[in-house]
Amino acid sequence: MNTLSIAVAGCGTMGTGIAIVAARGGARTTLFDKDPSRLDAARQNMAAFFAKSVARGKLSEAQVAEIMARVQLASDPAEVAGADLVIEAVFEDLAVKAEVFQALHAHCGEHTLFASNTSTLSITEIAAVSGRPERFVGMHFCLPAQLMKLVEMSPGLLTAAATFERAWEICLQLGQQPVKTQDQPGFILNCFLVPFNNDAIRLVEQGVAAPAEIDKAIKGALGYAMGPMELLDLVGLDTQVLLCEALHGITQEPRAACPPLLRRMVAAKRLGRKTQGGFLNYASNTIYGS
Repeated sequence: MNTLSIAVAGCGTMGTGIAIVAARGGARTTLFDKDPSRLDAARQNMAAFFAKSVARGKLSEAQVAEIMARVQLASDPAEVAGADLVIEAVFEDLAVKAEVFQALHAHCGEHTLFASNTSTLSITEIAAVSGRPERFVGMHFCLPAQLMKLVEMSPGLLTAAATFERAWEICLQLGQQPVKTQDQPGFILNCFLVPFNNDAIRLVEQGVAAPAEIDKAIKGALGYAMGPMELLDLVGLDTQVLLCEALHGITQEPRAACPPLLRRMVAAKRLGRKTQGGFLNYASNTIYGS
């Protein structure tokens, strides 16, 4: 039986987390990004995450060496030509995603399935510009992907049944928990989370409570593992702006509209963990859990 081969396009927080899931799940894993410096940073973050797994007794050093040996870096789309599945995790913008998929489509064989990790954009629309809409599926991993099991699986209008079934099988093979959603704005999770997180931002805006106090209240009373301000900082405040624009643009839900404070923080380059400061402050910008 051939070893599963997965390529992840985009090596930011989300792409690096998905690559950890793929490599840990036994797949030969290629991280693809046009910027070699981002690739090097992603590999370092992966190594740091697994080093912490060793320190916590979850993995042995031998297991980590085996996992990291399955990981390769690629800045040329031709290097992912043999992948069974390509999972895109780039900027939440249709034009950017189209550019990535078109470059990959030119090199990947017919057997290669394409998936998008988009959290708000239409799977059908992305599939339409991918070059292979019948072999395209939505696979939205929860953040942080390396710790969360849930994956929202969404077929587009032209997704072949065999494509969806194979992507579902791969998800299970990697140890993830897939749930089927329709191609609707926000799917399940962001339909709730984008307005909820905006409500938390508006509490800060209105001076109701400080960000850390809001997180304490939500975690203490509702049992959430992570407060909304921590989650926003992990996602990236610039990403939350894009999520707001996508969801509000389609649904016109008032609570999905981008809060002014969020735009000001992005303008000030306080983007969250990746800049070591958003609603909260951080000692480093390493991947969550490492």
